[in-house]
Amino acid sequence: MSDLFDTASETSAISDAPRPLADRLRPQKISEVIGQQQVLGADAPLGAMLAAGGLGSLIFWGPPGVGKTTIARLLANETDLHFVQISAVFSGVPELRKVFEAAKIRRANGRGTLLFVDEIHRFNKAQQDGFLPYMEDGTILLVGATTENPSFELNAALLSRAQVLVLNRLSLVDLEHLVQRAERELGAGLPLKADARASLLEMADGDGRTVLNLIEQIWAWKLDKPIGIKALSTRLMRRAAVYDKSGDGHYNLISALHKSIRGSDPDAALYWLARMLTGGEDPRFLARRLTRMAVEDIGLADPQANAICLHAWETYERLGSPEGELALAQAVTYLALAPKSNAAYVGFKAAMAAAKKTGSEPPPKHILNAPTRLMKDQGYGDGYAYDHDAEDGFSGQNYFPDDMKRGVYYTPVERGFERELKRRLDYFAKLRIKRGGS
Repeated sequence: MSDLFDTASETSAISDAPRPLADRLRPQKISEVIGQQQVLGADAPLGAMLAAGGLGSLIFWGPPGVGKTTIARLLANETDLHFVQISAVFSGVPELRKVFEAAKIRRANGRGTLLFVDEIHRFNKAQQDGFLPYMEDGTILLVGATTENPSFELNAALLSRAQVLVLNRLSLVDLEHLVQRAERELGAGLPLKADARASLLEMADGDGRTVLNLIEQIWAWKLDKPIGIKALSTRLMRRAAVYDKSGDGHYNLISALHKSIRGSDPDAALYWLARMLTGGEDPRFLARRLTRMAVEDIGLADPQANAICLHAWETYERLGSPEGELALAQAVTYLALAPKSNAAYVGFKAAMAAAKKTGSEPPPKHILNAPTRLMKDQGYGDGYAYDHDAEDGFSGQNYFPDDMKRGVYYTPVERGFERELKRRLDYFAKLRIKRGGS
């Protein structure tokens, strides 16, 4: 009897325990969710599904703290499905079997199951394949959540049976609405001056859960008067930026850096460089990618760009972090402001395609060496014109295979040093025609 009493007392104590603010403010209806109107609006995918009374399997792709779990739970309520939540971090095959068996029994009794799988990308291929038969026969309606690009992390078979919905980081306006909702729950405004309030929203970095946790910290201080941004920054640490050096964020940011340089915007390029460095990216990776940008997007429009990148790379190797990172910043600035040309890059790709197509064609005999009598008898070297003996040092002979039409691969632009190269190319083209070449 005493055991029963103790258990009842413990249950009562748990129910009376203070609940985190994020839990107290958890929306009870879809209409209460802040943000994500691109998927929840009346004409958006989920809004249309709910209006039509039908819901299919889904994959929520988005950063932490944007409502993936909450929306999944509310979808179960809206469709009268039993909600089951598991995490791929803590669950394996035995746990999945139990979930599927329980869902089968539930279905036999007339009720469906919405299975929410957090961090679904952490399941391996075999585990992901295990969901397929239960999705197909209606035993479960799967809602997966991932912070990684589903195209890279999830099986094609699984993706073909689920719709991917992208959830965005919360805007500053969304976060402000969340703060106001928290203030109503707490019964008072936050003791923050305007600049500190704005800083609080920035600190959350688009994460609703983070902003509510920060609010709880501020509320626990029991301040008797509002504080400004300096006092707030002293007491609170800014949330670390979301950046996975091997994940989707890595590729997104290097793409942003590359395109900012290609677009001749040094300020944006420096910003993305800084974002990657503060996120912990290896500066050597950045040095290698900058060198690639120099040869791909600047090329011969500014031949010095490649040398600038190599020198920056070498400087970093000698100085290390953080001093050597300045050399990378200088290289980024130089590349962004350099004249751009991908003519050599395009020309090389075109030449590679032609080489694959005509890979067995031999060089014309007049440009082949003839070190033996047999080769001379076969015509090797016959008719070769030594360019240094020709007028203007240019013979105009054909150097392509005899049975191949002359290719034109390199077309320089009218920018930077390539303007001079184009002038030379045009000059040789005219001489080639004049001297009877192709």
